[in-house]
Amino acid sequence: MHYSEDESRQYHIGTAAGEVGKYVILPGDPKRCSKIASYFENPVLVADVREFTTYTGTVDGEKVSVTSTGIGGPSASIALEELVKCGADTFIRVGTCGGMQLDVMSGDIVIANGAVRMEGTSREYAPIEYPAVPDYDVLSAIVEAAKNIGVRWHVGVAQCKDSFYGQHDPSGMPGGYELLNKWDAWKKMGALASEMESAALFIAGAARHVKVGSLFLVMANQEREAAGLPNPVVHDTDEAVRVAVEAVRVLIRREKLK
Repeated sequence: MHYSEDESRQYHIGTAAGEVGKYVILPGDPKRCSKIASYFENPVLVADVREFTTYTGTVDGEKVSVTSTGIGGPSASIALEELVKCGADTFIRVGTCGGMQLDVMSGDIVIANGAVRMEGTSREYAPIEYPAVPDYDVLSAIVEAAKNIGVRWHVGVAQCKDSFYGQHDPSGMPGGYELLNKWDAWKKMGALASEMESAALFIAGAARHVKVGSLFLVMANQEREAAGLPNPVVHDTDEAVRVAVEAVRVLIRREKLK
């Protein structure tokens, strides 16, 4: 069944086949899309529906898009599903996160090499035993891009959840005892950061046989705050955006070398 008034366009994100590139950068916030698109050549606004804003331009001669996903796994997976139907097959999520280890500081970049599936969306794609991991080519391109840009970066596991306030005010939740126990476990296992989309994107991408990777700006780290360490809040996402765009360039160069 097709719910769109215009059957050539995807119901949620509003794009049609041929309007998006093979490579798509996925921020959460629609307001970041124009900023990201400014790094493209000749960017054009393609669609602006609900939380999903899409621009398409070129990078090094290849068609590239940016589509916002809103907050959380449900809307992120919708964006990925519909972008795949429009021809995209390589995705880089660029977002924000909270640090979890004491050496992960505000302003750092975290690159996910796996995600804790403490959310609901991925469970509707695959049994919980299946790991949420990025595509290796995309992961290695993001690492190479971070080195090229010269940012301070870490590679490790991201914890993904559905409730922002479950993380920041677990004691205010009736089931907060479980949240606190699991948070402690994720820290002890070495999880670097907490965010809300990558587990769903990694699993949905695996189900649709497309490539997905993620990187995040560390806005702050509540564990550093609790330890009495400096913990400024950083809002400028430009370095993370430049890493994402550079990662697309790396992937394009690699593809041309083939």
